[in-house]
This record gives sequence, structure tokens and C-alpha cells, in this order.
Amino acid sequence: MKKDNCGICSWIEEIKNDSSYLIKEFSTGYAVLSKYQYEYVKGYTLFLCKEHVNELHLLEPSFKAKFLEEMGQVAESLYHALSPDKLNYELLGNAEPHLHWHIFPRYKEDPLFTEAVWTVDKEIRQADSTNPSITEVSMLKNKIAKYL
Repeated sequence: MKKDNCGICSWIEEIKNDSSYLIKEFSTGYAVLSKYQYEYVKGYTLFLCKEHVNELHLLEPSFKAKFLEEMGQVAESLYHALSPDKLNYELLGNAEPHLHWHIFPRYKEDPLFTEAVWTVDKEIRQADSTNPSITEVSMLKNKIAKYL
């Protein structure tokens, strides 16, 4: 169910027309590569819920269980494809009140490895220079999708 003025709902509609960053559609959501691939979180992926709700407890129990299971499958594929030292999982929703997981592969060479990704200035994390090339997007998507 789409809600007007929701950034995640709008993004899902865009994915249906342009699947450039779509890794895989699941029954409960969409695994998408972030357009921002800051050097220390290469492979940063989001899992966008198909239902427009802002809290896990608002999902029907069977849908919630499947949503969490599928998010876990996405995370596991990232782990196998990219061999990070750690995965960070975040389900925030303060800025975009629509369930969506941020899954960050983390690597020990990151000087801020023990810190949350959000501690890196947004101007650095979301700089145009962090946008991957079409070739890099394709390579990352294929590498991750291979394990789904």
C-alpha cells in the first residue's frame, strides 16, 4: 500500500520503472543497493518493506516473520559475497517513517570501524563521488544476487 509523500513508497515506485539498483524483489520487500557507496561500506544495501508501516509490531505476525527472514537472507548474501568483518543492521525510521533496513558491510580498515556509519559527515557519506559507476553497480548486484 503506497502512501503519498513517503520517500520509501516513492522509491519503490521508481524501482518498478528503473531496476538499476534492485538486487532482488522478495515477497515482503525489495533488496536495493544504495546509490551511496562510501569507501568503507562498499555493498551498502537496503531492504525496503512492501507495506507502508513505521514499526515492526504493526505488521501482521506472519508477514513480520517473513520480512525478518528475508532481511536475514539479504544480509547473509552480503556476508558471503563481500566477506566483511562485520555487518551492521539498522531499522530506524525517524527520517523516513516506513520500515526499511540499512545493512552495512563493515571492514576493519575503516578508521571508524567501531562507530556507527552515521558518525561520518553526511557530506562525505553522500558525496557525488560515492555514487558507483554503472559497471560497479552491476558488479556489486551480481556478486550479492549470486548468494540469494
